Amino acid sequence: MTDESQDLLAGLDPFDILDAEAERLDRHFSGLDAEGWNRPSRAVGWSVRDVLGHLAGEELYNHACLDDDIDGFTAMLRREGVGGGFDGFNEWCVEERRGLPVEEVLREWRRENGDTRRRMRALGHEAPLPTFAGPYPAGWQTFHYASEYATHSDDVGAPVTEEEAGERARWRARVGAFVLAEQDSKARVELLGDEVRVEADGVGERLPVAVFVEATVGRLPDGHPLDRRLRAALRCLA
Repeated sequence: MTDESQDLLAGLDPFDILDAEAERLDRHFSGLDAEGWNRPSRAVGWSVRDVLGHLAGEELYNHACLDDDIDGFTAMLRREGVGGGFDGFNEWCVEERRGLPVEEVLREWRRENGDTRRRMRALGHEAPLPTFAGPYPAGWQTFHYASEYATHSDDVGAPVTEEEAGERARWRARVGAFVLAEQDSKARVELLGDEVRVEADGVGERLPVAVFVEATVGRLPDGHPLDRRLRAALRCLA
């Protein structure tokens, strides 16, 4: 990764951003009735309630990283018969919580995620965090968490005001461009304010920043006209 790609995140505070997205989700979850919990989310196959179950369950992994206990986490997965990598883990987390009262799952998520956010902030930007992929800066990992929370917030329909939508899309675009560079993607990206110039496989387009963000998290609708080669090259956060 180049210094230029790292500069994409300069001036952004991942801990504040993650707090804001967690608060958005909490406000939305707090106002749901039974119909709202059972409504299909934008995450294929999951209801709004399932998204909450996923968020609560993935704290097992987040805490394993913070506790430097990846081995214990993998041993737990073996005991529970969980296969299929992270996709299998995510589905297991959802299934384990479908039979629980939703208020109990919400309390679990608030407690465990609040602990994660507090401990990540205490570590600071540069501290190495143990992960499946090896040590990784805690600040960068927090950007990944924030991007996921923003994606799932949109999945469940949590409101975003007009005043915050533009800046929110721009930080998400910066994180997406950073991750593409981190993954040494064949996609070439140039951020141009409210637009993003993208190129891959000889195809180039200028996209509204919100469309670029949706492409990076795999949430463009099937009928969207973005070239399939660009769509595939830009997906990096889902």
